[in-house]
Amino acid sequence: MQSFLGGISVTCFVGSYIVAMLLDFSRTLGKLPGRGLLTIGFTIAGLFTHAVYLIVRAVGEGTDSDAGLLAGWHDWSLLVAWGLAACFLTLYLRRPDTSVGVFLLPPVLLLVAMAWPMRQWEPFSRVEAVGMWRTIHGLAMMVGTAAVLMGFVAGLMYLTQAHRLKSKQAGGGGMRLPTLDRLQAMNRHCLVVSTIAMALGLLSGVVMNLNRAGNVSWTEGGVIFSLILLVWLLVATGVEFFYRPAREGRKIVYLTLASFGFLVLAIYGTLSSEHGRRSLESTVRSSLRDMGDAS
Repeated sequence: MQSFLGGISVTCFVGSYIVAMLLDFSRTLGKLPGRGLLTIGFTIAGLFTHAVYLIVRAVGEGTDSDAGLLAGWHDWSLLVAWGLAACFLTLYLRRPDTSVGVFLLPPVLLLVAMAWPMRQWEPFSRVEAVGMWRTIHGLAMMVGTAAVLMGFVAGLMYLTQAHRLKSKQAGGGGMRLPTLDRLQAMNRHCLVVSTIAMALGLLSGVVMNLNRAGNVSWTEGGVIFSLILLVWLLVATGVEFFYRPAREGRKIVYLTLASFGFLVLAIYGTLSSEHGRRSLESTVRSSLRDMGDAS
């Protein structure tokens, strides 16, 4: 099994993406039985082999004590390409009647082509990799937290406006709020943004810790609650995307309000654990070091 996975090359996922793109492009030529299932199947195969290639490459980089994990331009180009391919699959599953692959898959292939000549470039050191992945981790978690909070506020405004409309008070008084449709769309956007940002934040945190200590403390409170929050966001986003009744009425609002509760638990778990204190101490040391270098 290990030798099989180690034999996966760039050709495997590039070929899968090309077939998926051609299948999506063939819409202009007429109907083709099973085209949708084939497109989904080849895209999933491409994403799987793409991810395995990156994991095997990271394991190989881990044998060099000085080289950072997933810390080179080749790796980053392939990571962005994987993200775009995942976006295509998500959009295609939600709207299989649209030709989004014609626009999303060519940039994926372009990024892979750009990454190929950089495969022999030396990756950044582990120390440099920790700093870069820490920045990505911090920014992603900040964006995810802000999106959850914004969804919570939008949910409160939705419930307030719905109550005012029910009691015929929306037209009077000095307080004006957005329409229910606009607030519902805002909740939906916040849910999607927070899910993507939290997933990126946790992934970058894992890579950062592997570069720094060679392991991840999965049993720490902050990590556990963050994983629970991500699982909830993935479930909520999946329900919103693929369960049509969830897009109607207050259901999406309740999903974002519940997300806020999980966020509070995640923040509490982080701040009360060694994970949060260690991250804070590391940030302070880094800031003091930068101030010393500047002086």
